[in-house]
Amino acid sequence: MSFINETHDVNLRSWVASANDGKTDFPIQNLPFAIFRRKGSQEAFRGGVAIGDQVLDLAVVANQQLFTGLAQEAVVAAAQSKLNTFMGLGKAHWSALRLALSQALRVGATAQSQLESALVAQAEVEYDMPCTIGDYTDFYTSIYHATAVGRLFRPDNPLLPNYKWVPIGYHGRASSIGVSGQTFPRPKGQTKAPDAEVPSFGPCKRLDYELEVAIYIGKGNALGNAIALDDSDEHVFGFSLFNDWSARDLQAWEYQPLGPFLAKNFASTVSPWIVSNEALAPYRQTWQRDAADPQPLAYLDSAHNRELGAYDIIMDVAIETEQMRAKGESASVVSQSSFKHSYWTVAQMVAHHTVNGCNLQPGDMLGSGTQSGPSHEEAGSLLELTRGGKEAITLNNGETRTFLADGDNVIMRGWCEKPGFARIGFGRVESTILAAQ
Repeated sequence: MSFINETHDVNLRSWVASANDGKTDFPIQNLPFAIFRRKGSQEAFRGGVAIGDQVLDLAVVANQQLFTGLAQEAVVAAAQSKLNTFMGLGKAHWSALRLALSQALRVGATAQSQLESALVAQAEVEYDMPCTIGDYTDFYTSIYHATAVGRLFRPDNPLLPNYKWVPIGYHGRASSIGVSGQTFPRPKGQTKAPDAEVPSFGPCKRLDYELEVAIYIGKGNALGNAIALDDSDEHVFGFSLFNDWSARDLQAWEYQPLGPFLAKNFASTVSPWIVSNEALAPYRQTWQRDAADPQPLAYLDSAHNRELGAYDIIMDVAIETEQMRAKGESASVVSQSSFKHSYWTVAQMVAHHTVNGCNLQPGDMLGSGTQSGPSHEEAGSLLELTRGGKEAITLNNGETRTFLADGDNVIMRGWCEKPGFARIGFGRVESTILAAQ
């Protein structure tokens, strides 16, 4: 089965010149969605689509009534202050709007004269959360991350017995998820040193990032009705970058027996742009399970999932310190990995989440869990890179880190590239740590 269509044609060019330079995250083959307004204005936030270095204002497009049928219904919904209504319309509407936008933004399109007035430079806008996240579930899908972290605490048995059988997840805190540019004070809580008789209270000393992918649900399912594995593409709207901040010392004291709590709920940050599932079709690839490992149970296995279940989304992490900012120095890239290494697929996450009858809703978000690759240099957290804080990493300017310092700005990027198709990107997600209050 192929999801490739005319919107993915590598030869397409846009009349928006900046979309054609081969370097932008946002060529005409991408067309991701965000919620924006002009910086410093009192304008209403509304939906926009990225094209080159511009944002196409969907409120203007909707009012011009350039489209018809499903595409016009979709652009009216996408122009709202949140994308939830548009996301809930379903795949037919998403695809109709993507095709209409692609055709209207191509070189030679008759709509150019009307749409030029709907462009706003990305340098002049600010973003809001793309949707209202009703619920957020964080998974643990990287076996390399799970093994590396498990080895720090259980050297002889790093993976728990259920890991290879079930997509592990926990219910996170949606209210503290913010959009890129988020700042937050260093969290405080209880910690307990191994040689201490009682815990102490104070600011976290082992603050970490987690390199993740956010998966947004579009069309939901009724309570009691499961989403079948091969139906997941009808429900997955799109993807963004996700930094799920973690206070490792708080986590070590509190996580047993019920899992993450204050170590996770103080802040999480998403990139503003949601890249549609359809835009990622060329970068899907085979998903394989090692023959020596347990094979998925029937509800988590299919020929289609094995053929196209993995997404080759390349991601990297950089740290920009206060000293770097003061001297105008570039952030230091500390690792790079790919979502293709995930032990569990997006479809398996969706199918497992709903197999008990759990109802997902438009705008619900699934976190992939920290994405680490097979080599140590591909680790998606400092906990792994520094081997539990025992080996400091050296940044480009000579500064060292075991965990994050106040003033550090963590920057994550993501992109997809494949011969015969355009390079598309996710933009950036960044957030800065402030001193504890």
